[in-house]
Amino acid sequence: MERKILRTECPDSKGLIAQITGICFQHQLNIIRNTEYVDPVSGQFYMRTELEGQFDDARLLSDLDRILPEGSERSLRSTTKRKRVVILVTKESHCLGDILMKVFDGSLQLDIVAVLGNYNELAGLSERFSIPFHHICHQQLSRAAHEQAMLELIERYAPDYLVLAKFMRILTPGFVGRFPERIINIHHSFLPAFIGAKPYQQAFERGVKIIGATAHFVNNELDEGPIIEQMVSRVDHNYSAQDMAKAGRDVEKAALSRALQLLQEDRVFVHGNKTVLL
Repeated sequence: MERKILRTECPDSKGLIAQITGICFQHQLNIIRNTEYVDPVSGQFYMRTELEGQFDDARLLSDLDRILPEGSERSLRSTTKRKRVVILVTKESHCLGDILMKVFDGSLQLDIVAVLGNYNELAGLSERFSIPFHHICHQQLSRAAHEQAMLELIERYAPDYLVLAKFMRILTPGFVGRFPERIINIHHSFLPAFIGAKPYQQAFERGVKIIGATAHFVNNELDEGPIIEQMVSRVDHNYSAQDMAKAGRDVEKAALSRALQLLQEDRVFVHGNKTVLL
C-alpha cells in the first residue's frame, strides 16, 4: 500500500469535494486526511488529500481532469519522497546548524544534497554531517559571474528548493526567475516591518515589544515574497539591539525549520503574493 498527497487548486464551484473524493473512491483509494479551503476574496478552492492504496497515477489524474473546472491545477506526490534541498549560506551558522541537526535526528524529513557558501567559514559544520560544501567566493567575481557559477553548481544537484539560511546577498531577477516559488529565505524580522538590512537595530530604535522572523518565498521585490511562516518572541526596554539579535536567532531557526516541514509535507499553496497552508 502506498500513500500519496493529492493537491487540488481551482476556481470554486458546488460539489467539488464530493466529485474529487468520488473519483478517489472509484479508484479504491482510502482517504486518510482531507483539508480544504476557499478564499472568500478570489473564490479559489484549495484541497490537500492524503490517500492510501494502489495508485494508477495517470488514470487518476485524467479522471480528475474530466470533473475539475477550467483553470485547475492538480498533482499527486509521494509522502515518502524527500524534497531535495541546496542550502545557501554566508557566515552565520545557527540556521544551517539547526537544519542539519534536525535532518540528522529525523525530525525534519529532507534530503540536504549540498551547502553552498560565498565564504568558507561553514565548511566544517557541513562536513561534520557528511554534506558536500562548495565555496564560491563573490569577492573577485562580478555579480553576474558569481550567480552563473552558483547556477552551474546548483543545477548539478537538481534540487526541489533552495534555502537561503542567512545568505546575505540579494539575488538578481535572472537568478530568481530560474527557481519560481522554489527559493525560501529567512528574514530576521516580522515582515512587512523592518525590511532590508539591520532589522534588529531598526526594531531597537522603535522600541518594539515583540521581535519576529519570517520565512518566505523569494521574488523580485526585496523581502516581499509570499510568507510561509512567522514566529515571534517578546522583548522589552532592557534589550539592546544586540540582545534582540541574539534572541532573534532562536526565532529564525524555528520559523525556517517549520516552513521547511510544511514544504516537505506539501501543505503550501501559493496564490499571487499569499500562501494557503493546509
